[in-house]
This record gives sequence, C-alpha cells and structure tokens, in this order.
Amino acid sequence: MKAKTDRMLKAASEGFINATDLADYLVTKGLPFRSAYKVSGAMVAKCIREGKTLENLSLEEYKEASPLIEADIYEAIDLRNCVQKRVSAGGTSVQSVEKQIAAVRNVLKT
Repeated sequence: MKAKTDRMLKAASEGFINATDLADYLVTKGLPFRSAYKVSGAMVAKCIREGKTLENLSLEEYKEASPLIEADIYEAIDLRNCVQKRVSAGGTSVQSVEKQIAAVRNVLKT
C-alpha cells in the first residue's frame, strides 16, 4: 500500500478533526469544557460559512471567539500534532498505528 499523504492531509483539514483539539486547548487555558466545546463549534460553523479551515483563521478571528486564545493555537490545532496526540489503543499516533500493524501481522502469521 502506498499512502497519498498530500490527499490525506487535505481530507483531514476539510473534516475539522482538530475541533476537539481546539476545545482541549481552551480547557488548558482554564475554560470549562462545556464552554470550550461551544467556542469550538462556533469556530467550525464560521469556517463552514466562510469556506475556511481552522488552520486558516486569523489570530484576530480566534481572539474574537475567546480572549484566551493566543498564537500557540496554531501548534495545538496542527493536524500532524493532533494525530500524534492520539496514543490510546486504536489511536492515530505513529506509535499506536505501529502497534496495530504488528498485531495484524501477528494474526496473519497464524
């Protein structure tokens, strides 16, 4: 199998998979998750209305949604970082995927 990483990245950015990471970011800044989830949802709705992605919003647009958001938001919602943070069983991090591949290879040996 050959992964087409450029297509994968484009598809991932259009799906707002980093919306939860935006909410998690706000929680680390002290906002309760219920409120952070609402801010994240509003930002996704804005992106959909305006044909944007979360990565393309300006810092000013983020600050309008919440004064807690700083320039480090872009690192928090970077799709590569978001993927790497998912380390649980079945997660998307390289480490998790390698474990899943090893498990499948092990099953195929039998």
